[in-house]
Amino acid sequence: MKKIIVTLLMSSTIASFGQQKNKYPLTRKGDKIDVYFETKVADPYRWLEDDRSIETSDWVKAQNQVTFGYLSTIPYRNTIKERMEKLWNYEKVSAPFKEGKYTYYYKNNGLQNQSVLYRKDASGNEELFLDPNTFSKDATTSLADISFSKDGSLCAYSISEAGSDWRKVIFINAETKQTITDKLIDVKFSGLSWKGNEGVYYSSYDKPKGSELSAKTDQHKLYFHRLGTNQSDDQLIFGDKEKRRYVGGSVSEDNHYLFITAANSTSGNELYVQDLTQPNSEIKSIHSGFEYDVHVLDNVGTQLYLITNLGAPNKRIVIVDVNAPSVSNWKDCIAETEQVLSPSTGAGFIFANYMKDAVSVVKQFDYKGTLVREIQLPGLGTATGFSGKNEDEVLYFSFTNYVTPTTTYQFIPTEGKSSIYVQPKVDFISDNYTSKQVFYTSKDGTKVPMIITYKKGTPLNGKNPTILYGYGGFNISLTPSFSIANAVWLEMGGIYAVANLRGGGEYGKKWHDAGTKIQKQNVFDDFIAAAEYLIAQKYTSSDFLAIKGGSNGGLLVGATMTQRPDLMKVALPAVGVMDMLRYHTFTAGAGWAYDYGTAEDSKTMFDYIKGYSPVHNVKAGVKYPATLVTTGDHDDRVVPAHSFKFAAELQAKQAGANPVLIRIETNAGHGAGKPVSKTIEEAADLQAFTLYNMGIQSLPIK
Repeated sequence: MKKIIVTLLMSSTIASFGQQKNKYPLTRKGDKIDVYFETKVADPYRWLEDDRSIETSDWVKAQNQVTFGYLSTIPYRNTIKERMEKLWNYEKVSAPFKEGKYTYYYKNNGLQNQSVLYRKDASGNEELFLDPNTFSKDATTSLADISFSKDGSLCAYSISEAGSDWRKVIFINAETKQTITDKLIDVKFSGLSWKGNEGVYYSSYDKPKGSELSAKTDQHKLYFHRLGTNQSDDQLIFGDKEKRRYVGGSVSEDNHYLFITAANSTSGNELYVQDLTQPNSEIKSIHSGFEYDVHVLDNVGTQLYLITNLGAPNKRIVIVDVNAPSVSNWKDCIAETEQVLSPSTGAGFIFANYMKDAVSVVKQFDYKGTLVREIQLPGLGTATGFSGKNEDEVLYFSFTNYVTPTTTYQFIPTEGKSSIYVQPKVDFISDNYTSKQVFYTSKDGTKVPMIITYKKGTPLNGKNPTILYGYGGFNISLTPSFSIANAVWLEMGGIYAVANLRGGGEYGKKWHDAGTKIQKQNVFDDFIAAAEYLIAQKYTSSDFLAIKGGSNGGLLVGATMTQRPDLMKVALPAVGVMDMLRYHTFTAGAGWAYDYGTAEDSKTMFDYIKGYSPVHNVKAGVKYPATLVTTGDHDDRVVPAHSFKFAAELQAKQAGANPVLIRIETNAGHGAGKPVSKTIEEAADLQAFTLYNMGIQSLPIK
């Protein structure tokens, strides 16, 4: 069989595609008006927030009919999808992990919708342990989290239905794989942490009275479920008297302590401890206040190893005795450096994973904080893993970048030696492509890194279809990683650029804070400057530039395209936060206020937020880029109403002939657990839409 090599054929008549007058479903305008600080703000599409109404459901169906009708006319849509399926169809095996007498690992034979959990015994005999593909007929129910008891004999796992953040927890005997009668429901934003073989700690909210997909959830609680009892009898551990939006509990590896984190936003937390060896012992504070992040990395007896950004914007590891945990007693184990620290533990060592200009540098330390070695990585990219139990003799890590499929390595900590454990066989020739890091200048003079990936020999003539991707928020860092969808884009001659914007975590807390609240415009300026750099350096031009981002990155795209509609040809906002005046009224949105502030904080904050809120800045008479909004009908993280209202505003006010469409995936949420088949279909649709609206006539196959 001949290998399919897809190249792009440019059209000299760019405006000839998708330029017919588009007909959209009628979206009713209501007369809802809100008042903020004596300012009236119309919200004509408020009714689209009701995810339980027939009118909203009918609107979704009508929009999808138009969108998929449009996509079906793109002549090479199926060609892209078929190439993506072919490239995706390779065996994927995760790094293994030991639980009890078994070694567990995930495996996907290529196009399975959900990866399958297998295990091997000491003799190497393989058996299937859990197959999420059997959880539902359409594979939209996924395995969300799994936790084993300390001896590996019991297992608790949570499932997500249709991508929802609301989870069910199922218990099984790990030895026999028989289900235990216990079942937990309505669990949300929760880990599962075992106390011996007695039961698990988990977190949840009271089920809201309104829609479970959109109603506000504001008080998180930590519970203990004892095996063999009803969920209604579960013990409330924390979060009754103390109202916190995010609460988590984890048991130390030695089963001595319960550590509790509590927070009201996505940045900064309290830390508590309870001695599990003493019945009904008091929950004691280790760190109070919400200004800083403080988490337990590990403990050795009463000595706690804490990872924190208190006094260290790039994070450090400190040691303190659990019986005298005040900050004055903290002693540095691994001091702060110029690079952001993300540590892990395993085999009796601490692994400091540093981020240097968004790529990994890993150093191995002992528990005294003495450097053992810097670990040699396969190249410039992202290394993850280096974690396990203290008694493990072998650890594993994965390495990837934009042109290197994720490869798993075996690592012997006592020797510092690594070797390939699993190398995927992907029909993609990495050597034909290059990734280069550049630093460009934003509006206020700040230097911002960006990695640009493309096929070697690509002429810099301003005519290369280019996707510029960004996020810029919540202290999240965009580090290099391989993607089949992006690989197909590169194969077709496309350029893929990722900008490491302020608001992210690439350079620590200062970098994050520089993109929050009344400095949020910095993020959009950074993204605009990235686009201008790509155009100035002739990687692309406005006629061949698409901007893309999801969640907070969807906000980024929405704000950028409304501020600079002339800058790009295509906009691809996914599951975006688009109504900035109301985001905090849905689900757990109030917890995002550290990054955004809220419209109710002050008139200054209201004016600022309204000034960039995508829904409120679509203007009549403006020619907006070709836009394909994507969301899921079960997204209870960023509710789809954000995307619905944004699409409705664009369709009503678009002055140009560029299409403005919304693709609403059914039985899908914010993205996690989405079946492979749906992931491929969506990725192919996005790329087909992008190329078609750039004037690409055909994709010749050789």
